[in-house]
Amino acid sequence: MEWQPDEQGLQQVLQLLKDSQSPNTVTQRAVQQKLEQLNQFPDFNNYLIFVLTRLKTEDEPTRSLSGLILKNNVKAHYQNFPPAVADFIKQECLNNIGDPSPLIRATIGILITTIASKGELQTWPELLPQLCNLLNSEDYNTCEGSFGALQKICEDSSELLDSDALNRPLNIMIPKFLQFFKHCSPKIRSHAIACVNQFIIGRAQALMDNIDTFIESLFALAADEDSEVRKNVCRALVMLLEVRIDRLIPHMHSIIQYMLQRTQDPDENVALEACEFWLTLAEQPICKEMLSGHLVQLIPILVNGMKYSEIDIILLKGDVEEDEAVPDSDQDIKPRFHKSRTVTLQHEGGEGEEGEDIEEDDDDDDDTLSDWNLRKCSAAALDVLANVFRDDLLPHLLPLLKGLLFHPDWVIKESGILVLGAIAEGCMQGMVPYLPELIPHLIQCLCDKKALVRSIACWTLSRYAHWVVSQPPDSYLKPLMTELLKRILDSNKRVQEAACSAFATLEEEACTELVPYLSFILDTLVFAFGKYQHKNLLILYDAIGTLADSVGHHLNQPEYIQKLMPPLIAKWNELKDEDKDLFPLLECLSSVATALQSGFLPYCEPVYQRCVTLVQKTLAQAMMYNQHPDQYEAPDKDFMIVALDLLSGLAEGLGGHVEQLVARSNIMTLLFQCMQDTMPEVRQSSFALLGDLTKACFLHVKPCIGAHYDVLDLCFNPHVVFICGLHKILFPCLKKKKSAKKFLKFQKIAKRSGRKFQ
Repeated sequence: MEWQPDEQGLQQVLQLLKDSQSPNTVTQRAVQQKLEQLNQFPDFNNYLIFVLTRLKTEDEPTRSLSGLILKNNVKAHYQNFPPAVADFIKQECLNNIGDPSPLIRATIGILITTIASKGELQTWPELLPQLCNLLNSEDYNTCEGSFGALQKICEDSSELLDSDALNRPLNIMIPKFLQFFKHCSPKIRSHAIACVNQFIIGRAQALMDNIDTFIESLFALAADEDSEVRKNVCRALVMLLEVRIDRLIPHMHSIIQYMLQRTQDPDENVALEACEFWLTLAEQPICKEMLSGHLVQLIPILVNGMKYSEIDIILLKGDVEEDEAVPDSDQDIKPRFHKSRTVTLQHEGGEGEEGEDIEEDDDDDDDTLSDWNLRKCSAAALDVLANVFRDDLLPHLLPLLKGLLFHPDWVIKESGILVLGAIAEGCMQGMVPYLPELIPHLIQCLCDKKALVRSIACWTLSRYAHWVVSQPPDSYLKPLMTELLKRILDSNKRVQEAACSAFATLEEEACTELVPYLSFILDTLVFAFGKYQHKNLLILYDAIGTLADSVGHHLNQPEYIQKLMPPLIAKWNELKDEDKDLFPLLECLSSVATALQSGFLPYCEPVYQRCVTLVQKTLAQAMMYNQHPDQYEAPDKDFMIVALDLLSGLAEGLGGHVEQLVARSNIMTLLFQCMQDTMPEVRQSSFALLGDLTKACFLHVKPCIGAHYDVLDLCFNPHVVFICGLHKILFPCLKKKKSAKKFLKFQKIAKRSGRKFQ
């Protein structure tokens, strides 16, 4: 007999759903408690699906909410659903996939996908055949609802659909989807392309068998009036360029002309998808041959795409010039992910490669603007094309640049400065004759009344820092340094961030050229401690650490130590052991300790002890978690990694002076445990510390050599995953040559948004 709800129970569930939409936090908490109670009853989920699919007289938000709560229950407890409940939910979903409401259809589609993702594709054999059959329905809602569900399944389970585990349903599905490319409804056409697109990158055999039909169908839709269809066509062509360029080459000039049009599409989402084409094409060997004749059209389009849109300016608060006193909101402060300083061995200038400059990460200022957008994509495309065409790009660009850089409209002027920064790497040789005029202009732009102009000027100047440093100091380095330091103390937080990041880049390039100005630089950086809100404070640590790396022992002067150390130690004392703000501060102190050498002695004992405590705490938490994973949370081993790295900095900076600290601690015992940790980054930092201790106080390492040698021997075993950089750490140390840090480029952790296309 089919399940039927109890009327009183149904009313109770409906009331709960309505209460859950209340803005009152007390009501919300009460609803949450009631939901937890009701989840003890298996048929509560029957009530939820009943409200979603059967109570068509209820308002759509309530019905949809019922489905979303059910989706969460499926994610958390589906394995505990009685078979009768699971079967009832599945049948209701399939019977109502064509609900008249788009919201309810979408909710049912999400629910079907969630059930499928719980391993149910194998045990729900009727799902895919039934959804595919429903595509043939003359009822639009049924067809669209089925396609919506199929699209979500294709997104979530593309590999499984192309496997023997399901008898390769794609052999039927791909030809079926291709039939709907000509459907009269743009929504259906869009669904059909989106479904097929999921299988391009994976080179699904069923798609490869129909590749020519697919490409012909895409060409037929190139001028579709629907923006979503055009977006999916562009996305397909970009992916095909990556995996089946052989099929596109015969049509490449037509495709390029099409993409030139679409990169200017009035719908920015379409333009963004089309703009990705230039990024992908630049990675192909045929790029120069295919694109040379089109640069005259392409370059102005990309340059035009690099302007801030009106919505960008609103979201960036471009009209707000002074916000230094406004505390950072939670979304301003993204999580940071620490990497050991020994993890990545960058090639020289590695952080200046275009990948770092343009790559999206989690450190952007604004949630909305952190998404990849047309401005960033256009700038990235110009960057990579500059690396392909080099100075051959300039004849198409230089006529535009002067009009941009000196334009009275600040938005256009700002985009010109961005263009100049984007081509810096690829076109540097050709730009050199113009830099004596351009660099002073950019330095002048650091004083512009618009914060967004000042900000981008910081970034672009950092891209030319190498050239600036190669000139006589009084010509460009000194005026640039002076103005950047003023911008570090700007009243706008975005400018502070860009200036701090740009100055860190200048520090890396200038190195000891900065020694004559150290007092002035330290005065500015220390003053910034009192100005900066939370986020920029973390970038300030990076600038200070980079300064220490760049000038080294020249920082070891009583005057400089007295300026720098009190604010750093004050921040050190403010932070608790579990505060992740310790990461950048520990990294900063590691560089400072190495640079100050004996000058760090007055501060070394509490810093050393806290690092040992952090390592000890993390190891203890890891042990408790390993023994009782149901009772304890896994520790964040980044605390241990940064602590080990700072101990390495202390050992290298203090040399023999570290001996007494090591003698009074159990660091060698802890280090032995760290060297065997399951996390490679922990082991790498451990071996780096072992190397520095071997040089600084071999007396304490010697008794442990036997045990440590066994661990080292294991790491060289060809059957064990090799530890990156181990050979560069151990052999020099055992020969008592330079310590590990000299062999590895310090991996900067703070992503410098000033180095990216903002």
